[in-house]
Amino acid sequence: MTREAPALQLTAAHFEQARALCAAQDMSLPAALAEVSGWSPPVVLAALAQQFGYRAVFMAELQAMEPDFELVPYTECLQRGLAVASDVGGQRWLLLSDPFDGAAEAWALRRCGQPGPSPALVLPEELQAFFIRQEQQLRAMDGFETEHAGEDDEEVAAVITLASINSESSAVVKLVNSTLYDALKLQASDIHLECDAGCLHVLYRIDGVLVPITQVQGQDMAEQIVSRIKVMADLDIAERRIPQDGRFKVRVNAREIDFRVSIMPNIFGEDAVLRLLDRQSLTEEARALRLEHLGLAQPAIAAIRRLAAKPHGMLLVTGPTGSGKTTTLYAAITEIHTGRDKIVTIEDPVEYRLPRVLQIPVNEKKGLSFARGLRSILRHDPDKIMVGEIRDDETAQIAVQAALTGHLVFTTVHANNVFDVLGRFLHMGVDGYSFAAALNGIVAQRLLRINCPHCAADVDPDAAQLAEAGLTVQDVQDWRFRAGCGCGQCRGAGYKGRKAVAEVMLIDDTLREMIVAQAPISALKEQAAKSGLISLRSAALQAVQDGETTLEEVGRVTG
Repeated sequence: MTREAPALQLTAAHFEQARALCAAQDMSLPAALAEVSGWSPPVVLAALAQQFGYRAVFMAELQAMEPDFELVPYTECLQRGLAVASDVGGQRWLLLSDPFDGAAEAWALRRCGQPGPSPALVLPEELQAFFIRQEQQLRAMDGFETEHAGEDDEEVAAVITLASINSESSAVVKLVNSTLYDALKLQASDIHLECDAGCLHVLYRIDGVLVPITQVQGQDMAEQIVSRIKVMADLDIAERRIPQDGRFKVRVNAREIDFRVSIMPNIFGEDAVLRLLDRQSLTEEARALRLEHLGLAQPAIAAIRRLAAKPHGMLLVTGPTGSGKTTTLYAAITEIHTGRDKIVTIEDPVEYRLPRVLQIPVNEKKGLSFARGLRSILRHDPDKIMVGEIRDDETAQIAVQAALTGHLVFTTVHANNVFDVLGRFLHMGVDGYSFAAALNGIVAQRLLRINCPHCAADVDPDAAQLAEAGLTVQDVQDWRFRAGCGCGQCRGAGYKGRKAVAEVMLIDDTLREMIVAQAPISALKEQAAKSGLISLRSAALQAVQDGETTLEEVGRVTG
């Protein structure tokens, strides 16, 4: 319920005395008004709400509200003293703890888009209690208590909850923890901390694109934040001249999250990139993972299933970092895993956890490389082997030999398309005849952002856009072009979520002969097209035709 505003009114004298008190002491204007007026903070809040024409919201009503940390991240809520929340009727409110901070209010309203939430005033301490209560409800649903975090607590760098963030006295630790917490809430894949002259830029990679989140002012603060990341990753905080790599683990809402850390020096200090890996979430997804869930077109799905059903040989998946190669392999393995075959994987790191599959993590520090692990796997009587990535000549040669000796090998390699893979293996010293004999097929894939379902609308591309994409008006007569306008659900990007697009080349006898003869790429492309290869760009343009994405996104991903 909302308290009635008092008959008392704040006068100009109250405000003048409060501003003088703020100048003399480090306190907010609402707190100073309570001090000079002698009224309790709730009475001052109600009086301010009446004079501003806002609504006053107290704890009894806050308890029934639901915050939207995806729209306004918790880091920003913490720094700006505000939040966006919905009441039981579904109405959105902008909860402000300081009505005099017009910049914060204007920023939040721009962030929320139209129609914006209605402003309401709350007490700062009740806003913090509201955040803590939300976190406690999440822990209750997960059956989680921080005091019983697990047996491997020594491996966990921090247990992060909203309660722990609020109670943390160190501003640096509070900022780092809230940044990690927000990244998980927004389903970011990476956190980028970029050190600039006098400030630190915080960006999240969401749906494959970097999104600016906030800035932290001050060179000293920037250095302390990077040092905190180094401490968590067990890196040398005194060394600032060379790159460093490490990892750490945190526990957030009963989930153990792995972070891989890369520190890189620059002219202003050091940059940090943290890659997030939510093992529990990935494992839950893997249990029901199928190729259809990736968004691939039906011809690509059918071709990959055909390759995965082979009794022996090699299935290669290629693409840049973060293009979903490992997810595609796991989807294929999940579909063929019946329990009658011995399946062994070697990965760096193990991303998904599958039941009754032997999964081996690479550990370079202990001497367990892909090549050494793969040699040992072959002595373990496997039927199917997954090699997370082929990085060197030795691993490539062992993988080809394994495919030639009756094993089905799934693996990934970094290349731009299915044809570049051929040259990559030959340059790694693999015999051309052996490679062609072992190879069953190659999948090259990318991830396309798809239009936000909440704000997508029909659009008409102009002639210049069509020409840039190599299309004419006649080509697109039956196409349905759609694009996201940008809303609070997609954070103004116009896109929300991604789907995979792929080109799949099945290796037949004609292509094998051409590979052994080292035929020109142009001849290989011509023969592959005759064999039914649908190019990566054609698959992406099909998504445009279906209204799932835009020509701009296809150009960004496929060139």
